Amino acid sequence: MEATGQSGRILLVDDEAAILRTFRYCLEDEGYQVTTANSALQTESLLQRQVFDMCFLDLRLGDENGLDVLAQMRIQAPWMRVVIVTAHSAIDSAVDAMQAGAADYLVKPCSPDQLRLAAAKQLEVRQLSARLEALEGEVRKPSDGIDSHSPAMMAILETARQVAATDANILILGESGTGKGELARAIHGWSRRAKKSCVTINCPSLTAELMESELFGHSRGAFTGASESTLGRVNQADGGTLFLDEIGDFPLTLQPKLLRFIQDKEYERVGDPVTRHADVRILAATNRDLAEMVKEGHFREDLLYRLNVITLNLPPLRERADDILTLADRFLARFVKDYARPARGFSEEALKALLDYQWPGNIRELRNVIERASIICPGEWVELAHLGMSAPTTNSAPRVGADLSLEELEKAHIAAVLANSETLDQAARTLGIDASTLYRKRKQLGL
Repeated sequence: MEATGQSGRILLVDDEAAILRTFRYCLEDEGYQVTTANSALQTESLLQRQVFDMCFLDLRLGDENGLDVLAQMRIQAPWMRVVIVTAHSAIDSAVDAMQAGAADYLVKPCSPDQLRLAAAKQLEVRQLSARLEALEGEVRKPSDGIDSHSPAMMAILETARQVAATDANILILGESGTGKGELARAIHGWSRRAKKSCVTINCPSLTAELMESELFGHSRGAFTGASESTLGRVNQADGGTLFLDEIGDFPLTLQPKLLRFIQDKEYERVGDPVTRHADVRILAATNRDLAEMVKEGHFREDLLYRLNVITLNLPPLRERADDILTLADRFLARFVKDYARPARGFSEEALKALLDYQWPGNIRELRNVIERASIICPGEWVELAHLGMSAPTTNSAPRVGADLSLEELEKAHIAAVLANSETLDQAARTLGIDASTLYRKRKQLGL
């Protein structure tokens, strides 16, 4: 039986029933969720079935060596903080345990205050570690494009703030580079889950096998190279938000498992039959037409219904003319500080070019243009030449039916798709051709 507290999940391992009982009552009074074990075998079984944030481990478990149990813990649950509990006569062994991966040690007999202090300290470290894990691999930048003077964007932001207070799943639509990831993180920040993690999975970057392991975790030996157990992003996001970026590229074979998790909040780690539970709010984003993908059999209709309880459609930057110069000034201020450059503003010609350009790559393209300009500008004012734009009238995009050759129309369309895509493979998928064909066309058209 386990307590219902939510402050932390603690495992107590000791072969003395009286100590287990005393420690358990003391920690449960603090609101912790406590589970006990009295042998190495029982400990191993519990670690296979449950996730713990920390453990108090007695080095003397009858005839069993606590150091051996610690070594197994480092394999089964490398994230778990372990505090060694030992008698005065075994302090040398406690030092050995610290060198083997234990986080701290207590000497018996210890007072309730010492026990509570040790638990609070290790759980705080565990929470910080979980937070860092959730942020690992993400480039944390100031919000780009969230504040707006555009009526269309302001309406989206108002809706986003309203639904952020609920646990409704949200689907964010928009062209590549419009700030879907920034909006997702803002929604998390506005929600009651803000103190927990917002964990991102970039769906196009992983195969179905790796995606399942990344999402749900795996047990030791689940596949070649799985030398230790991992928790998975779902567990990292427990109590917080899981952001599925470019959900249109989520593997079709794995979609039933994602649907089940969204419906029931239950999942299994790869190679582990134990059903687990996680309280996670789902945000998803895509630049693809999911309804069309459903018709083509590339996306499950029931999954789409679960994801788009609320839909937010971000306008492209070309429809947010009121925000272009504000964003440009913000980016310039950031990059001249980062690179210690002299630029302080834009010339009139550069400002006109920024306003006239269509920005097919949206906010991401604007940020890249301003970053380059801030680096190469030698003086106080960013000129048109520093923006890399041949003329301020680059918004005269070719129009279907205009007096153009097919080659000119094709060149303009491919150039726009390339600017709107993060990778060559993504652009090729959008155009419906393979990457090698796109590569040849780029050379042929001089792109």
